[in-house]
Amino acid sequence: MELHHGPLDVNEIFGRWLASEANSNFGAFVSFVGTIRAENGIEALSFDIYEPILQQWFDKWQERARQLGGIVKIAHAVGDVPVHASSYISAVFSPKRRVALELIDAFVEDFKANAPIWKYDVADGKRIYAQDRSTPMDGAGLLS
Repeated sequence: MELHHGPLDVNEIFGRWLASEANSNFGAFVSFVGTIRAENGIEALSFDIYEPILQQWFDKWQERARQLGGIVKIAHAVGDVPVHASSYISAVFSPKRRVALELIDAFVEDFKANAPIWKYDVADGKRIYAQDRSTPMDGAGLLS
């Protein structure tokens, strides 16, 4: 799991991930890149992440992937990410294509629904909490 301040360097991250698994004998590598869209007049999105809970979430996914013979990787931005830049990258390496395709879909959907990340729209230089696109957490008081 990687957290980066600001936009993600997709080429550098993918290159490093591919190099790290070059001798692992995986037959499939499937990736997903999330990019900030220009909509509703925003200049950027901004992200706050609660790392200890994200790490627990990610560790559970690593175990799930390991049981299927694969691994998952993730990189996410912290702070501001301008429109048309990447804030999220994930990948699955596995021995078999079908495992990788199914895992990446489940991984990305679960991340979107359950990762402890709070999003803010950035417009006119101001951060505006995007409650409808942030993750509610059980027992988190004001954050729930």
